[in-house]
Amino acid sequence: MNLVALNDFHGNLDRSKFTYTSAADAERKTVQAGGIDTLSGALKAWRREDAQLIFVGNGDLVGASPAMSALWADEPSIVAMNMLGMKASSVGNHEFDQGKAELLRQQHGGCESSRADKACKFTPDFKGASYTYMAANVIDTQTGKSLLPAYRIEEAHGVKVGLIGAVLKDTPSVVTAAGIAGLQFGDEADAINATLPQLRAQGVGVFVVLLHQGGETKEAVDQPDCSHLKGEVVDVVKRLDPAIQLVISGHSHQGYLCRVDGRLVTQAQMGGHMLTRIKLKVDPVKNAVIDASAQNVVMLPGMYEPDPAVAAYLESVKQRSAQELSRPVAAIAVPNVGRSTKGSGASALGDLVADSTLFGARAAGAQIGLMNNGGIRKDLEAGADLMTNVGQNQAVVPFGNTLIVVSLSGAQIRTLLEQQWPGSVAEDNNLLQVSEGFSYRWDSTQPQGQRVLPGSIMLDGKVIEDNQQYRVAANSFLAGGGDRFTVLAAGTRRLDTGVRDIDAFSNYLIARARAGKPAGSATAAGRIVRVK
Repeated sequence: MNLVALNDFHGNLDRSKFTYTSAADAERKTVQAGGIDTLSGALKAWRREDAQLIFVGNGDLVGASPAMSALWADEPSIVAMNMLGMKASSVGNHEFDQGKAELLRQQHGGCESSRADKACKFTPDFKGASYTYMAANVIDTQTGKSLLPAYRIEEAHGVKVGLIGAVLKDTPSVVTAAGIAGLQFGDEADAINATLPQLRAQGVGVFVVLLHQGGETKEAVDQPDCSHLKGEVVDVVKRLDPAIQLVISGHSHQGYLCRVDGRLVTQAQMGGHMLTRIKLKVDPVKNAVIDASAQNVVMLPGMYEPDPAVAAYLESVKQRSAQELSRPVAAIAVPNVGRSTKGSGASALGDLVADSTLFGARAAGAQIGLMNNGGIRKDLEAGADLMTNVGQNQAVVPFGNTLIVVSLSGAQIRTLLEQQWPGSVAEDNNLLQVSEGFSYRWDSTQPQGQRVLPGSIMLDGKVIEDNQQYRVAANSFLAGGGDRFTVLAAGTRRLDTGVRDIDAFSNYLIARARAGKPAGSATAAGRIVRVK
């Protein structure tokens, strides 16, 4: 019996960069991998070997997606999974980004959406997912019942297979309150185990868990039977019923093929860069799995001949998206907002992006917005008509990160600012840009760790206090400790707003233009002052 698994697709319809180490040669490689055309070719080839192959997903199929999917409320990604023949998927935390109603729309179709500007704009008759979204541990508190089915039964080679879905119980900590309103998230292992009597009553003895929770290991992405898996998924797997011999995991964006207490635990990184091929050996008399093995296969373009219909669909999405990227967004105050930090360490565009970060995360309680200067890829160039378009905005913040809000003490914020100058020489290419209302002064002649002037860090006109907690917003790369800002990774009460940085940026420009106060300046606002 054969299965193929995909996790954390995140709307990556087209191929993208993938860096990995293979067990075969231990050489670190960077390639272009994935794309629905490549996935279609692999699945078509493998179905020639086994026409009853079961293709499954494992959450975060959509959300935090590139523009080509996000522009259309991720509907093309769901249609793509339909075309690839997916049977079922657990939900991931990002499926809740837009709330319960939008998740159910993605499942069942229709055009009534919280994203009315994007829904049913690619095609007017979005029919939803033909595969089943599953969540054994998510309860709708209004009804007291499961929001989604806990499982789906598939049959292959005369054997019934119980596909059981669950999402991390800590979903409320990584999704905005609005996204999970009216929902309760239970223990993953308890919810999964509770489905087994129901499945057994229907003649199912082969169980496959699709668990949107993960771990990490230093072993290669394709190392068979790796043994050093760590993380939340390990604790869940150890508490599962012994009859469960296969757990397909996700969430941590890692590639691995590990054993935990003898069970096979897999993950195929993210973005469609890999697919996991799984082979189950079943004892037909005992109706039980007696062996499970797997391979992680990197999806290299040209490796398999794409399905013509899927390749044509990808091309149509590309063309329509290119048209959309030229669409006007908002007027700004000046023709060009630059990202040069020469002088103080601040830039005019850094001010603008940090302000948009705060704007996008205010509903989640943010008081300060931060942006890493390295994440601002190009100046904002509107031209003589002062009107930006979708493509110009995308060029400024192209990564599609979501906004994360964390709590930091005043003392931690001071340490965070000092991390801008890790060496003996303090340059003016500060890596952090800050939002309106937040300011500080610094002295390049002071020793490392003492460059921010005492008493100069201000929020809304008041000096920040060491022992007081502040809610700080940043993109997911920065909030995870990117660009050496490890203090942000140590922040508490971490909340993934589900708001993409590009959406926050564009919406901020629109809001300012509508208010008659177009955003943007030719010079920095003076929030960061270099005294020497």
